[in-house]
Amino acid sequence: MKKILSIIALAAVIYSTIVYTSGCAQISAPTGGPTDSIPPKLVKAAPDLYSTGFSGNRITLTFNENIDVQELQNNLIISPAQKTSPTISYNRKSLSIRLKDSLQPNTTYSIDFGNAIKDVHEGNILKNFTYVFATGKAIDSLTLSGKVTLAETGKTDSTIQVLLYRNTNDTAVQKTKADYIARVDGNGQFQFRFLPEKNFRLFALKDGDGSKTYNAKTELFAFYDTTVNPATNINTIQLFAYAEQKPDNNKNISVLKPAAEKKLKYIAGTTGQIQDLLLPFELSFNNPLQLFDTAKTLLTDSNFKPIRVYQSKIDQSRKIVTIQTNWIPGATYNYIIQKEAVQDSAGNYLSRTDTLRFSTKNTADYGTVTLRFSNLDFSLNPVIQFSDGETVKYSYPVISSEWTSKLFPPGEYALSILYDNNKNGKWDPGKYLSGTQPEKVANLNLKLAVKANWDNERDIRL
Repeated sequence: MKKILSIIALAAVIYSTIVYTSGCAQISAPTGGPTDSIPPKLVKAAPDLYSTGFSGNRITLTFNENIDVQELQNNLIISPAQKTSPTISYNRKSLSIRLKDSLQPNTTYSIDFGNAIKDVHEGNILKNFTYVFATGKAIDSLTLSGKVTLAETGKTDSTIQVLLYRNTNDTAVQKTKADYIARVDGNGQFQFRFLPEKNFRLFALKDGDGSKTYNAKTELFAFYDTTVNPATNINTIQLFAYAEQKPDNNKNISVLKPAAEKKLKYIAGTTGQIQDLLLPFELSFNNPLQLFDTAKTLLTDSNFKPIRVYQSKIDQSRKIVTIQTNWIPGATYNYIIQKEAVQDSAGNYLSRTDTLRFSTKNTADYGTVTLRFSNLDFSLNPVIQFSDGETVKYSYPVISSEWTSKLFPPGEYALSILYDNNKNGKWDPGKYLSGTQPEKVANLNLKLAVKANWDNERDIRL
C-alpha cells in the first residue's frame, strides 16, 4: 500500500511540474544554424588565374560550391573587346569559357563577370569577379580611374559605361566599338585595370540603341579633350556627360488635331485664384488666334485708371496670351478685352466685350531668401538654381557673396550652381564635333525649405 501511494505521489509531482513549465516554455524545431552569407570562392582555374603565354581558347573555373549564372548579357565585359562573344556554360561547381575570336599577341585580357555569378541556395553574389590572362610574357598592370558626372544636374548615372579606344581618331567612337569598357558605380566612379602603357581616347556613353557607338545626339555622352595614358595620367579624370538634344518622346505618335470649335472662348489663368506677383496674367483660348489687337485691350487699376507700362504677348501656339507688369502687392486690376480684339482662324470673334477683375498676392505670401556664399568663383558666371524634382523652377545670376530675394515662392527646393559660360542664363550642352564641352552644374546636395512671411537664410561653402 505504501508503495502504491509513493507511485501516486511521484506521478503528481511530475504532472505539476509539466503544468508549471508548460506556461513558461514553448517547444520549437531546432534551428539550422546561421544563414550562409558567403559568396562562391574560386578554388581552381585552368589555365591558372593571371596565366601568361596563353594560346588556347578554353578556360575552366571551379568554385567551392554549386553556382548559378544570370544576366550575362548585362554583366559580362571582356577587355580588349572581341567581335564574337564567347560561349559560357556552367554545371554545378564548374564554369567553362570557350573563346571564339583569335587573340592578339602580347596582350592582357580580362573577363569581368560583374554580378552574374552567385551560389545556388542563398543567391550570394560573387561581385565583380574577373579572370585575367595574357598572351605575352607579362600581365599589364596599369590602371586609369575617374568620375562621370551629369553636366546638367551635377548628379550621377550608374547605367553609363566608360569607353577606351586604342584608335585615337576622333570618329572612332562613332564608327567602332571600344577596346576597353568600365562600369560606373553609384557615385559615378570608374576604374580600368590591366592596361598597357599606350595612348587612348576616353569617352562615356549611355548606349540608347545597343550599337555601343555614339550615333545619336539624344544619347548621354562625354568626351575627354586629349588622349590619356595610364602611365602618366595618375590623377582622377573628370568626365561630364550630356545629351546634345532632348529625346522627342512624341516623335512616332500620330496625333489628330481636334477640329476648331465653332465659338471662340477663353479661360483666365487666375480664375478663382490670386495673381502671382512673379508671373504674368494669362488667357488661354480654345482656338489658335490669327488676330490679337492689343489696341483693343486695356489693363487698369481698381478705379479703371489705365496702367501705362505693361506688355502683352502671344505664344507660338497662338492660343495663350500673357499680360505682364510690375504688379503691386494686394492690389486689384481690371483687364478689358473688346470682342474684336481677337479672332481665330475660322473668323470667329468673342461673343462680347469682357472685363476681367483680379487681385494680386501680398508680400506676406512669399518668403525672403538670403544665401551667403564662400569660395564661389564669380569669374565663372555662377547662377543659383532652385529645383523641384528634376525641374529647375527658378534661376538667378550671383554677382556677390550674398544673394537676396524678398519675394520667393514658398516650397522645398534643391540647390545647385550653374557655371554659365555664355551668360545666357541657362544650361547649354556640349558638341562633340566642335570639341565644345557642356556647361557644368555643381549639385550642392542641399535642400532649402522656404516658408511664407519668413526670413530663410543659408550659408553655402563650396
